[in-house]
Amino acid sequence: MLHPAPTDRIAPTLARGELAEVFAATATKPGHIVITFPNTSYRVHLIPTGEITTPIGKRIIGTIRATARRVDLVETGGKYIEPVYGRPRRVQGRVIGGDDHSRTLIVDAGMPIHCTMTDARQVPSQFERGAMVSFDVLDGAMFTPQ
Repeated sequence: MLHPAPTDRIAPTLARGELAEVFAATATKPGHIVITFPNTSYRVHLIPTGEITTPIGKRIIGTIRATARRVDLVETGGKYIEPVYGRPRRVQGRVIGGDDHSRTLIVDAGMPIHCTMTDARQVPSQFERGAMVSFDVLDGAMFTPQ
């Protein structure tokens, strides 16, 4: 159980975390935020797609979007994002939804991630709900606040 336990229901495709840090853009890096997730050690670095009005240390809800390389079915292992600190580079989790039109697969990797598939030979409908999948993530994972 999450501690403290959430008191309101949100869509299972939305990520619920806590805003830990906000970094302004520099000459070589875009601005990014750091989100932590309850009962985990994750400190995920994401590029915000909208204005972040949430104060640091407070709950933030939104959509995590990433671009996936080839998506593979896996038989073993659990849900995770690699690395624990930093931008997502590898994701493994269970399929919770998808849309062939937008080529988006939604994966529960401890938090829901909307992954745009880049391999032209693959479409989200190839992956059943509940299937365990794994993929590399291209640079530029984003967060859209709700």
